[in-house]
Amino acid sequence: MSKEIGMTTKKAEDLSDWYTQVVTKAELADYSPVKGFIVLRPYGYSVWDSIREYLDGRLKDSGHSNAYFPLLIPESFLKKEAAHFTGFTPEVFWVTHAGENQLSERLAIRPTSETIINDAYSKWVRSWRDLPLLINVWNSVLRAEITATRPFLRTTEFLWQEGHTVHATKEDADREVLMILGFYRDLIEQQLAVPVLAGYKSEREKFVGALYTTTLEAMMPDGKAIQMGTSHNLGQNFSKPFEIKYLGKDEESHYAWTTSWGVSWRLLSAMIMLHGDDRGLIVPPHIAPIQVVIVPIYFKDRDKEGINHKVRKVAEILKAAGLRPRLDDREQYTPGWKFNEWELKGIPVRVEVGPRDVERRQVTLVRRDNFQKLNVNDDALVEQVRNCLEGIQTSLFEKATVALKGSIRQAESYEQLKQIIETKGGFVRACWCGNPECEDAIKAEIGATIRTLPLQDEATFTSCIKCSKPSKNVGYFARSY
Repeated sequence: MSKEIGMTTKKAEDLSDWYTQVVTKAELADYSPVKGFIVLRPYGYSVWDSIREYLDGRLKDSGHSNAYFPLLIPESFLKKEAAHFTGFTPEVFWVTHAGENQLSERLAIRPTSETIINDAYSKWVRSWRDLPLLINVWNSVLRAEITATRPFLRTTEFLWQEGHTVHATKEDADREVLMILGFYRDLIEQQLAVPVLAGYKSEREKFVGALYTTTLEAMMPDGKAIQMGTSHNLGQNFSKPFEIKYLGKDEESHYAWTTSWGVSWRLLSAMIMLHGDDRGLIVPPHIAPIQVVIVPIYFKDRDKEGINHKVRKVAEILKAAGLRPRLDDREQYTPGWKFNEWELKGIPVRVEVGPRDVERRQVTLVRRDNFQKLNVNDDALVEQVRNCLEGIQTSLFEKATVALKGSIRQAESYEQLKQIIETKGGFVRACWCGNPECEDAIKAEIGATIRTLPLQDEATFTSCIKCSKPSKNVGYFARSY
């Protein structure tokens, strides 16, 4: 990758290199000495903080509480749920020694927390009065990535939240799963401006140990899908081995029903790829930690006092209005250098204040998404900045929605499915018999998987795309990250 300050690769020409440049040059993250690990820089962490603040508020408003559970998990816990253990063992990092002393039992570094949390739940749940138990955790997990890693998109360690709940009935668990999926969809679409397809994972693709998995899938400019978030009904697959029982109102003992769900900093990768341009990042205003950057423009020393007074006032007014401004009054950099830096970092709106703006009692607004300029009178500052921010948010989502819809194509034969996947990418709507063998064959032959089965059944329109037997489902196939 080039060491030059600005972007040197066109997004349409080399998405991979462009993406890496945006992540590092916009100072979202940097590489670690250990392969697969990254350093989350302050600006990147501030974007993650915005995501966390929004989602944390939704979860708390719906009755969930935050907790924290240990990083190390006894191997015997992972083995209690057989499918879960088989699915995660290839990705687990193991702790075998404490200093020079070998441990009597291997400890897994948390790949996910179902087992350690359900062990605690087995002690905390006694009666129907204890339910529902609704806990969320903000932490990091480690999974051994043997494929190529990329910041935010695929790393060995990643930040995420994982929710774990306990319910009296399957119906209660079902409602929890779909409610959380709705929270995630609001976060992804309304805050990050990334449109998604919602649905169920196939049996092959569901979370290991789950009864079923719901998912949100986004499409990237290179025709590959990204799994944005998942919400799982775990059934009684964990409550039985961990003995999570409650005494019901009928005075009988019942196994509980559990759920788990999560989103990670992978959300950032979709935001970067979908909205960024050849100048760098574009952060949707709703989630942007800095919504407005204010840049003073001096031509003569005598202008400084008046301009500095005005830019400080503008920053105060915007902050008082509940917006998130940043005043860039650094004198060691030229205005042009600042413009390029903040464009690279994707700040939605720039406010320019020069001598004429002081004289005319106005400012100049510049939108990051289309670079439209607008002269705004001082008394209309807050209103016009808000209009710009909402306009950018809406424009980003509408543009991405058009792209998502354009990425969905229909295949009525296997050759057509193969041709679309190999030449155009995107989502391919096709019919499937429900047999995992057909699903496996498609994955092996063309590298596409069923990304989602719609939440509401869609009418089949052909026989199975692979085996030509009667079809049961309409699935959306794609290659993915």
